[in-house]
Parts: sequence; structure tokens; C-alpha cells
Amino acid sequence: MSEKNIYEALLAKDTCLSVIGLGYVGLPIALEYAKSIKVIGFDIKPERVELMKKHIDPSNELEASDFANSDIMFTSNEEDLKKASFHIVAVPTPIDKHCLPDLTPLLSATRSVGRNLKKGDYVVYESTVYPGCTEEDCVPILEELSGLKFNVDFKVGFSPERINPGDKEHSLQTITKIVSGSCPEALENIANVYSLVAKAGVFKASCIKVAEAAKIIENTQRDVNIALMNELSLIFNKMGINTFEVLEAAGTKWNFLKFFPGLVGGHCIGVDPYYLTFKAKEYGHYPQIIESGRSINDHMGAYVAETTVKKMISLGLHIKDSHVLVMGATFKENVSDIRNSKVADIIHELQSYGVIVDVIDPYADSDDLKHEYGFALTKDVRNDYDAVILAVNHKDYANLSEEYFQKITKANVVFFDVKGIYRGKIKQMTYVSL
Repeated sequence: MSEKNIYEALLAKDTCLSVIGLGYVGLPIALEYAKSIKVIGFDIKPERVELMKKHIDPSNELEASDFANSDIMFTSNEEDLKKASFHIVAVPTPIDKHCLPDLTPLLSATRSVGRNLKKGDYVVYESTVYPGCTEEDCVPILEELSGLKFNVDFKVGFSPERINPGDKEHSLQTITKIVSGSCPEALENIANVYSLVAKAGVFKASCIKVAEAAKIIENTQRDVNIALMNELSLIFNKMGINTFEVLEAAGTKWNFLKFFPGLVGGHCIGVDPYYLTFKAKEYGHYPQIIESGRSINDHMGAYVAETTVKKMISLGLHIKDSHVLVMGATFKENVSDIRNSKVADIIHELQSYGVIVDVIDPYADSDDLKHEYGFALTKDVRNDYDAVILAVNHKDYANLSEEYFQKITKANVVFFDVKGIYRGKIKQMTYVSL
């Protein structure tokens, strides 16, 4: 396959495109491409593949109708990758318990591609990484396992994922796609292939490292700005000022950036800054603002628990064996994803005080929570809670009345509304927000 003809060959269905990793990023990309070209969707978990064959999205982001009219083959057999000439790697890039980059899934996916790589093939990475990872960590594996020469026998690119879980407005079709290539010719071909699905257009980065860096600072910028809001919340709460009221007033200025305090978890904003700080230290720079922001955000779960306990004590409540209801367990609203959920920090901190914690969530899987964090969802909500923490503002929780909360609590209780969605609506309970 000549790289000059890769775009035309895909359109003519003389070859196909593969997507490695069919999570909340990979599956939508695969299905969107499959509307116009042949696609191989590869995932290492056979049980997930079987669900997708039945038009079921394991991530609960897509409907069965999204699978319709798709020329796609789902497989967990990596040898099927030999049929493809354009490979997109979209696997998770988590951190380990020491907050260091864990490239295990990425390098494993790279080995799967490398063992099946052919002359003329393209490999494009979408997984968020530090600048230099694609060329320094992945390309050598592709060369070693394929026996092919980089930029002579195969080309590489990087096109960062920008999909926001649970966001139906900002989708693959509506977000500008950053693309990059290992040479000018590769960049043009990669841009052409992505133009098939990126209806909002593509932006051609000057090199792969620039594209990698662009992605990682998108989430780092959000993390630092949210950390500032969280620190302001810590200050204003000591002063007896409601942070959301302060932000509402300040937001009337045309150039005030509207960020808000909250729990920062998940597999993007709460993870990506650690990739950048890791690489920065290799170059002898020790980031201060980024790491300070991470420290503040990582502490907020414990802060919510501590503040709740202090408020309960101020009301004369006995802490040990008291009952607290935590509403929401996923890392953000209206999704089922529990990865790196900071709600777990709230629960574990409360339990360290001897509090009995019940957890409810309309989206999370109880078995997954038990496996990942050691607690499960409660089946029956009590009517005598000493405190309620609204940790995740799922749409299911947005319009409940104060009467509802009073029915499930005692007479003298704390209501901690993390995101402040009930500000001004709770009159009879001790109300707290970030």
C-alpha cells in the first residue's frame, strides 16, 4: 500500500482502518468512520466485543441506533489488524499509585499494532501523553516488532482525543480535530483521513510534539483554574462568604473566566497534568503552579468530608455510627464512569471518623464500585440520615425538593451541596457548599 494512496484506498474500500481500544473515545470514532469506509474495531476484552456486536455500548454513551449502517467488524483477535492499513490507537493513559504515568495500556496496544504492521501503513495515536512519547516510546516498539523502518516503511501521527463524556453538544463531529504527522506527506494524508469524520475541520500542528503538548495543556489549564476556585472556596468559607455568590458577582465582568470549585477526578483533568510534570522534571524543571493545583484538587474530597463532620459536631450530633447519605459516585454528572472518582475520597474520609455511609447513584455499577473502591451502592435509602452530601449533580438530582431531603433525614441535619445547585433553595437544613 503506497502512503500516497491511503486516503483513496480507504474511500474505495480497498483497505480498511482499525481502531485499537473501543472505550468512550475509540468506539465513537470507529462508528463514525464506518459510515463511509471499512473499519476494524479491536478491543482486548472479548466480553466488550460481544456487547458491541449486539449494538450495545459498554460505556453507556451511545445508543443502539448509533451502530446502524456501519461497515465495521468488532474483534479481539489482533491478527485481524493485518487487514488494516491505517491504525488509530485510542487506549487509556492512566497514572499509577505514585501519580506517575502508566503507559502499560499504550505500549501493549503498540505491540499489538507492531506485530501486525505492514509496509505503507499509518499509525495514529489519540491517547493523551507527554510531549515526545509517540516518537520516543512508541515508534521504537513499532520498528522492533514489525522489522520496518520509521518514516520509510510506515508513518506515524498524533491526533489528540477531545471527546467529553456525557456531552452531547461537543461531539466528534463538532470539535476541531488537531492532527500531526511524522513528515509533511504523512501530515497531509492523516489530515485527509480525519476530514472524513471531523466535520468542524482539522488543525494541522507543526509536529507531533506540538500536538501532544496542545492536548495536555488543555486539561492542565482547566485543572489549574479549578484549583484556584477551590482555593478561593477554602478562603471564603472561613470568611463566611458563599463562593458561588462571589463568582456570580465577579462573573458580570466581561473578561472574568467562569470556572467553579468542585471535585476534579476522572481520567483526563485529574490525570493529564501528572504526565506533563513528569516530563518537565526529566528536563530539570520542577513545576510549581501545576503541582500546587493538583495538590489542592486532590484534597477537596477529604475537605468535603471534614467540613461535613465539623458542621455535624457544631449541631451537637454524635459522629461515630452516625449515618450520612452520599448522592453520586461517578467522576462527573450523567455518566457511568467511576475512574478516579474523588467521591471515593469523601466516603473513605467519612468512614475514618466512624461514620456509616450509604451511597446512591443512578449511573454507577455497584459491583464496579466495590471492586475499585471497596464500597457498594445502597439499595434502600433510610429515613434518618444525620447528613446528606450531594456529591455529583446528576440530572436525576437537579429538581428535588427540600421536603424530599427532609423525609430521608432527621430534624437536625447537614446538607452539603458540593456544586451549589440548591443554593437559596434549602431553608430548614444546615446548608453548606464549596
